[in-house]
Amino acid sequence: MSVSTELPTDAAQSAPAAEPPRRARGERGPARTALLHGLLTVASLIALFPVLWIAWISLGPDKTDYLHPGDILGKMSLTNYGFVLQHTDFPVWFGNSLLVALGTTVFSVLVAATTGYAVSRMRFPGHRQLMWTLLLTQMFPIAVVIVPMYTILSSLDLLDSYLGLILTYAGTIVPYCAWLMKGYFDTIPVEIDEAGRVDGLTPFGTFWRLIMPLARPGLAVAAFYSFLTAWAEVPFASTFMLSSDKYTLAVGLQTYISEHDAQWQLMAATSVLIALPAALFFYLVQKHLVTGLTAGAAKS
Repeated sequence: MSVSTELPTDAAQSAPAAEPPRRARGERGPARTALLHGLLTVASLIALFPVLWIAWISLGPDKTDYLHPGDILGKMSLTNYGFVLQHTDFPVWFGNSLLVALGTTVFSVLVAATTGYAVSRMRFPGHRQLMWTLLLTQMFPIAVVIVPMYTILSSLDLLDSYLGLILTYAGTIVPYCAWLMKGYFDTIPVEIDEAGRVDGLTPFGTFWRLIMPLARPGLAVAAFYSFLTAWAEVPFASTFMLSSDKYTLAVGLQTYISEHDAQWQLMAATSVLIALPAALFFYLVQKHLVTGLTAGAAKS
């Protein structure tokens, strides 16, 4: 006797097709990812083009090579760099800029850190007004304050001096860095300060030995901003530094342009040399920059 078996009608039907995997909320699809990468690539090329152009022009030995950049390929050399380093005052300008930039960085970071810490932790009369006053000083353009600053430095006998230029730069840098450091100190738990006081530390000892090591990312951002501002600043330096032996790099660069001539190839070579210390400084602090820049973003 044979037994016939038939599959039920429902079982005979094929299983339902598997649904395509759903993307998590906020996850980009392949098309959006490709578009984003393309936009970032274009933006990077736009940002790099002026730098690469200056570097390319600096390799042209003739003063008119910038008019015919395609001809540089067959005669590129480092002649301009050798001339700048050996036959101009570039070493003097470099030393002056390094002294002013490092002095400004150290002074500005210390003042901004102590100011930001005081406002973050202490509730003294006028602490809010102090921060808003610092913010208000950032609203005035250099063209407005350069004449009053010149008068002040002249009355204090600080014209044509490194100290006068450092104090001028610090006056423009400290307000921003103080706000930056205040936001970073707000993210450090107050319990650390209380633990320091329990261990017998003074308020300054707590700040220097406990808080400052934890604030290295914020300090790195403040130092980087201070160094770049002092390193590349032109209006104050060209107005307050009257002696040629005290020119900074940004001011010395202007000596390549006269009333009837402009040595573009030397300017390009000097510009590349000026950018190297800034790039080195960025390399030294870059691991702290992202953390320091975003530290206070989510702090209410």
